Amino acid sequence: MILRQLNILHYKNIHEADLLFADKLNCFVGLNGQGKTNVLDAIYLLSFTKSAFTTLDSQVIMHDESLAMVQGTYDSGDVFSCGLKRGQKKQFRNGAKNYSRLLDHIGHVPLVMVCPQDGELIEDGSDGRRRFMDVVIAQRDKAYLENLTTYNALLKQRNSLLKQMSDQGTQDESLLEVFESQMTAPAQYIYSVRTAFIESFVPIFQRVYAQISGGEETVTLTYASQLQDRDLAEAFVRTRSRDIILGWTTQGIHKDDLMMCLGQYPLKQVASQGQQKTFLLAMKLAQAVYLGHPILLLDDIFDKLDAARVERIIHLLQSDEFGQIFITDTDRQHLTDIVKPGPDARIFNVQGGHIS
Repeated sequence: MILRQLNILHYKNIHEADLLFADKLNCFVGLNGQGKTNVLDAIYLLSFTKSAFTTLDSQVIMHDESLAMVQGTYDSGDVFSCGLKRGQKKQFRNGAKNYSRLLDHIGHVPLVMVCPQDGELIEDGSDGRRRFMDVVIAQRDKAYLENLTTYNALLKQRNSLLKQMSDQGTQDESLLEVFESQMTAPAQYIYSVRTAFIESFVPIFQRVYAQISGGEETVTLTYASQLQDRDLAEAFVRTRSRDIILGWTTQGIHKDDLMMCLGQYPLKQVASQGQQKTFLLAMKLAQAVYLGHPILLLDDIFDKLDAARVERIIHLLQSDEFGQIFITDTDRQHLTDIVKPGPDARIFNVQGGHIS
């Protein structure tokens, strides 16, 4: 999928922009805070129906404006648009037709984004690492997204019931059984798909890491799940009393994690900033290879990397493994090194929300 044209109105600090893109490389140059990342976020919105950085739609509407609009025209002939108006429900359209469910759009425009916030995958808890798996799998497997949505809704209901029982000092196992009986099937599906994904993904990730690092380091990425050594239905029964005391569900695929290692040791404990950045970048670029030429958004990726790794990344991005790329940087030289003269590349200057 290639994004041919992007139209933006009142999105964050971008008052208005009508942009035509090259098929391969589109580079945005400007100082920090000028709006480079906001362009990428508008493109992200058209793939995932929401901003990459906030769950509140009102926060993406320009100050002192009542509405915002983003529209993208793709090489497939599809035109997707999102209209946001303060105090009203977001409208997301395929041509002139509104989606009845935003979930139905996921996967239509495959996309991978690399940004400084990816550091949370290492620094924070397991939520982000599960989301890393979910985002890429959901773009290829509609059934996965349906099962994940069902499981999360049931988990929320079970947790609410557990909290109520904990607060009131009551215990009603029959109600808990209702949720548990419905949670096991989607949990098993999610576990099996995540397992298959990691088996396919890790060799790609390790190859990309070696290409960026020069092959000097060994990395591993391992999927850890409670379902690897227990039956979830039995685990629910065994831990009900404890769950009621705690007020939340201790068993299930919502506890899954990814173990990241450099050599034989946890990445967070032994890796330098440059090695951590390389690890995360390799994970995201491997996502793009796995999905097969999705739109790739690269926001400020060169920070904390030595010159040799930057050079290898530039070489890698120029390969046929990657499709259309949107990249931001404050240093024009990096982008000049990437961009080759011709119709396949464009450089945009961004200043105060104005793009030229």
